[in-house]
Amino acid sequence: MLKVLLADDHHVVRGALAALLNLEPGLTVVAEVDRGDQVLPAARTARPDVAVLDIDMPGLDGLAAAAALHDAMPDVATLILTGHGKPGHLRRALTAGVRGFLLKTAPPEELATAIGKVAAGERVLDPNLALTAWDHADNPLTPRETDVLRVAAEGAEAPEIAERLHLSAGTVRNYLTAVVTKLNARNRTDAARIAREAGWL
Repeated sequence: MLKVLLADDHHVVRGALAALLNLEPGLTVVAEVDRGDQVLPAARTARPDVAVLDIDMPGLDGLAAAAALHDAMPDVATLILTGHGKPGHLRRALTAGVRGFLLKTAPPEELATAIGKVAAGERVLDPNLALTAWDHADNPLTPRETDVLRVAAEGAEAPEIAERLHLSAGTVRNYLTAVVTKLNARNRTDAARIAREAGWL
């Protein structure tokens, strides 16, 4: 019997998934959480074979939670189940040690099969998303530019960004200019939108 941990902040979605997975022979849901920062503590208690994680969760996003889980409990296979098929998310997922990446539009039997495969050490990727990621350009932003854009996307102005990231305001403005140029954006708001849609933020 494969033990599954579910993490999704939408209670209805998580409840429906749990009910469906518990109907599948050979699967049992042993833990459910609605925050990314609850994934690792719940996994330490429940000892699942597979963690099925959404990306957008409070506390810690699913990809960061997957990376933390992989570092602390590498025997737990992780599978991302998301409504966002962004190429940047797939790349981050692979870097985080995730073994499976499916869209929430996948039929329940496909999810059950994928859980079994990742538990056996196989990789499972939504084929359409894999093709999109293959064709999609790499993130042109440096890690520091990404940090600056992430804070700017929260509505912070250059002085606040500088204070939070321990930079000078002039350096922040230079980073933002570089970001807007690299992403061929109209302004920093447009740059943030482009980066989010690509899964880079």
